[in-house]
Amino acid sequence: MMKSSRIVLFLSLLLCTSTVQLYAQTTLTIKEGEKWFGGAVNDAHLMPFKEGYSLNLYGDTRTNQAAPLLVSTKGRFVWSEEPFTFTFEKSRLVISNAKALTIDSAGTNLREAFQNAATRFFPSQNKLPDTLLFSQPQYNTWIELTYNQNQKDILSYAHAIIDNGFPPGVLMIDDNWADYYGRFDFRTDRFANATAMIDTLHHLGFKVMLWISPFVSPDTEVFRTLLAKKLLLLENEGKASIIPWWNGYSAVLDFTNPEAKTWFHERLDHMVKQYHLDGFKFDAGDAEFYAANSVSFKKVSPNEHSRLWGEIGLSYPLNEYRAMWKMGGEPLVQRLRDKKHNWEDLQKLIPHLTTAGLLGYQFACPDMIGGGEYGSFIGRDKLDEQLLVRSAQCSALMPMMQFSVAPWRVLSKQNLAAVKKAVETRAKYTPYIMKLVKLSATTGEPVVRSMEYEFPDQGLAAIQGQFMLGSKYLVAPMVATGNVKVVYLPKGTWQSDLGKKVKGPVKIEIEVAADRLPVYELIEDKL
Repeated sequence: MMKSSRIVLFLSLLLCTSTVQLYAQTTLTIKEGEKWFGGAVNDAHLMPFKEGYSLNLYGDTRTNQAAPLLVSTKGRFVWSEEPFTFTFEKSRLVISNAKALTIDSAGTNLREAFQNAATRFFPSQNKLPDTLLFSQPQYNTWIELTYNQNQKDILSYAHAIIDNGFPPGVLMIDDNWADYYGRFDFRTDRFANATAMIDTLHHLGFKVMLWISPFVSPDTEVFRTLLAKKLLLLENEGKASIIPWWNGYSAVLDFTNPEAKTWFHERLDHMVKQYHLDGFKFDAGDAEFYAANSVSFKKVSPNEHSRLWGEIGLSYPLNEYRAMWKMGGEPLVQRLRDKKHNWEDLQKLIPHLTTAGLLGYQFACPDMIGGGEYGSFIGRDKLDEQLLVRSAQCSALMPMMQFSVAPWRVLSKQNLAAVKKAVETRAKYTPYIMKLVKLSATTGEPVVRSMEYEFPDQGLAAIQGQFMLGSKYLVAPMVATGNVKVVYLPKGTWQSDLGKKVKGPVKIEIEVAADRLPVYELIEDKL
């Protein structure tokens, strides 16, 4: 009897799945009340998608994580092994420019759509990144030092972290530590003894990561060597393909060539052995930086070049990426794209992070507290202190929280205390966060979830100002100016961080003190 029931289930799943060989386009009729998410994380604030939205994923991952996946609140998903174009037109979802599509309607809600897609196409690998990334705050030297990375100021930053009462964790040394891109040794004009520096950081309790990219500065010794071995992307004439990016123009390594991967791994392993580094921040690698007409060892799409960059990090448990394609379920840390120092970008953190989870990127970091886009800091006499405090609170119960601008330098005593309270709040919930992280490595279930994911069919698909930490805690940070917030509590009995019990479903308006992160615990099941 058990065997026959399994056969019936298997056959029913087959009937709910179709694979379409696509030469022109295919159209799905959107069901009544059906909402869609997916594609590119950096457009998640525009989700659920509205009429008129369109994106061609080929060579365009929106400078952040992306995947060839769309999921709906009615349990359907669309998947392709290659990038495709999708457009929402009135009550239709139109998909084109894909060789083949899998369209699955076996689920009934957003969670089931994700689980069905993940099980088939990006199952979790039962591996974790370095757990220090989750268990303690992270610190990045970028906003404090930008392109002036140097031994003296890095050590001063680390000592200030400890001296101001913040716990040590992972410390990331950002860009411009080398003489040029492609040279894997610290520049001696800024680092008198980089090994001793990193040993000191270890003694203070930090693990140390280093910023790297796949770029190689042209007209350098390393460039000429790699070009002679054809380990770079080329133009048709055999010349190196020179790519424009935010720091100028560079050649880029061709990771479709196994010899290029070997060379790069050898350079990273040299950095680990020589300088005692613990891991790497893998920046760039965007599909946008791989021209479609470039010549590579193996002809692949720009998106596949980006995915191959992601494979490099699998050898280093202490890793971080900002751009990624089709690497869901892997033990890679994914940071949201650099956010500006403004309230508009703070409001993007929750939808962006929850959508990263829907694409299989569970180990996600919500960018740097206060913003990581350093251009938005230039020309300011004073930072928005309230924004920085609320940003810290918003990050506190996400999978990770990462500091860069030094709170003790830019905040008043009162606001610094509020930020430290957010760190203490995280410490309180860290055991639960670690439980979720370990579970996610096994099941693929997102650590941080949208309201619709956890509470389907309660009209919460468009809610972007709150999120679920696992299935137990509703987190509702202030992401706008002022101290009044509207919170949507789904079915069930909830207890706030202030001890008040509330029965849902209900929409409530609350006052949020400057040092408060509202958290509601589900104490009576929603069912």
